[in-house]
Amino acid sequence: MAGILFIISAPSGSGKSTLVSELRKQVSGVEFAISWTTRAPRGSEENGREYHFTTREEFQRMIDAGLFLEHAEVFDHLYGTARLSLDDALSAGHDLLLDIDVQGAAQVRAKMPEAVGIFVLPPNPKELRTRLRNRSRAEGVVNEAELYRRLSEASREIEKYRDYGYILVNDSLPRAVAQLEAIVQAERYYRNGEPIAFRSRRTLEVAAACLQANSQERLKPVLEAFGINGPDGQQQLPFGDDSDDD
Repeated sequence: MAGILFIISAPSGSGKSTLVSELRKQVSGVEFAISWTTRAPRGSEENGREYHFTTREEFQRMIDAGLFLEHAEVFDHLYGTARLSLDDALSAGHDLLLDIDVQGAAQVRAKMPEAVGIFVLPPNPKELRTRLRNRSRAEGVVNEAELYRRLSEASREIEKYRDYGYILVNDSLPRAVAQLEAIVQAERYYRNGEPIAFRSRRTLEVAAACLQANSQERLKPVLEAFGINGPDGQQQLPFGDDSDDD
């Protein structure tokens, strides 16, 4: 059985990491590529669990040695996926999930156009702002300038949703997890003929509903909320009054 490469991307604070964690609990045979990064660990993060933490000098050495499948600079830090993760998973016939940003995803698609792309959207800017602020508080640091920067970047990243085959709107974690699981199971069915449980028809229907081509009505209010596809093409994040976030 051939392994499938899944790429999942989302703006910071969209809940992508939680979705990936829940998927791995519920679906077997999905390996997760632990990214390398030059940023410092946050909160309870441990080296080799959430990320491989390294120096910028060592990261550059790995780039020069051709060890990365993809790499990019995001918010002044370098992130990358080692080629070995992909080689090990696919040679064993396992699926591999890459949790990477839109820059890295573009690099992987150029090399492996058969990869399955999944983009996760927050429901609106207000919810994203709340999630980012809550995460910052949990880490013990609330930097309003950094928060604004990440919100601004979110709109630029969301504009890349068109490059992904599947779209998830993470306004309900249980529903988003079920949709992500359905996508994985459906792709296994279509690509490898892998049997699905007795609810196979429903699984395929859930996955099909997440296809970008079938998600336009669901996407419309989210994109409008982020000022995307507007008449002037400008980002119009509502950064106004934050009083109701506290």
